[in-house]
Amino acid sequence: MFTRRHLIKAAGAGLALTGSGLKLRSAQAAGAAIDLPAALSEGARSNAMLDTLPGKKPLIKLSYRPPNYETPIEYFRTAITPNDAFFVRYHLSNIPEVDVKTWKIVVGGEGANGQAEFTLDDLKRLPAAELVAVNLCSGNRRGLFQPHVPGVQWSNGAMGCARWKGARLRDLLDKVGLKKEAIEIVFDGADSGVTDKTPDFIKSIPTWKAIEDTTLVAYEMNGAPLPHLNGFPARLIVPGWTGTYWMKHLTSIKPVTKPESGFWMNPAYRIPLGKFPIVARFTSQETAVNTPITEIVVSSLITNPADGANLKMGPVAIGGIAWDGGYGISTVEVSSDGGKTWVTATLGEDLGRFAFRTFSYDFAPKAPGKQTVMARATNKIGQSQTTELIHNPAGYHHNVVHRVTFNVA
Repeated sequence: MFTRRHLIKAAGAGLALTGSGLKLRSAQAAGAAIDLPAALSEGARSNAMLDTLPGKKPLIKLSYRPPNYETPIEYFRTAITPNDAFFVRYHLSNIPEVDVKTWKIVVGGEGANGQAEFTLDDLKRLPAAELVAVNLCSGNRRGLFQPHVPGVQWSNGAMGCARWKGARLRDLLDKVGLKKEAIEIVFDGADSGVTDKTPDFIKSIPTWKAIEDTTLVAYEMNGAPLPHLNGFPARLIVPGWTGTYWMKHLTSIKPVTKPESGFWMNPAYRIPLGKFPIVARFTSQETAVNTPITEIVVSSLITNPADGANLKMGPVAIGGIAWDGGYGISTVEVSSDGGKTWVTATLGEDLGRFAFRTFSYDFAPKAPGKQTVMARATNKIGQSQTTELIHNPAGYHHNVVHRVTFNVA
């Protein structure tokens, strides 16, 4: 159970303990400034603070129970987000310390021909796959919606990009055999609610997505075991899709022949049908009015200079990252005149179609004073960031063109 009264010093990524839950002490980083967008509500701004969890650098705390911590913007100046700066997102408050000696994933169900169990060692004996992918909370930037919508008031940091290594989910499913009627694969993890009235966090993905080569059961993150607060000992990796499907502390994989009907599939994590330019659809879960959120929309973030910075007159190095749902970033453009004209930025190393893509541009202010610079990303299928917020009740898919304002003197 999450509490501030105890400290467990985690040695490495997975400290094995007995008991009902994870006991943590989070210590505020006193006196540290937080770079938060002006559009964030006053309530969210006043409550946010830098706070340290075991194994983590100071992150921006939005809630303790369950723990929801976002990554400060300075850690997005490179394509890979460090493990100790990676955001933390939980829906349920009872977070177990998993004993890897007894932990296992049970695979089977009415959509499978058999059943199997996998320990961590079993996973590591399967052929390993590795890729770089963005894990982005569906509600990233929700706190910037105008008017504001309910939910965790995330700013820009409910995301991260890592190199993930693990077994292909398809290889686990092959061990039990899928029936032709299996339309979804359902996942459960070790975390739970504090009472039995809290809906267990259970998610499903369509079978076609589950058997793609890039869908993994990962046990490594950036060359190290998964940090506990990012899913140790194994989590689901669904590249290109929002983080709601990236089940942590995975314990159960169940092929089914009927759509999963639990709370976290419906009514939660739904978007209005036809409102977003989504290619990857989850048709078995669609209704006449809404559909599950699936792929990440194209977006970008200016990480340098900081919003509100005071700089000396001269060339200003503009830098940032861009990403999308796995089609790949084709261009990032920068504007310094309110979007009247755009120039093409230089793209950094391509770490794969699911990864952050860094960009840079040397901006030369024509006169001292306040400067506003905007960035707009376009992917390889022609999708670009929007200039107008697409409103939806849950505050998903905020990908309005990002801008920063700074002063040169």
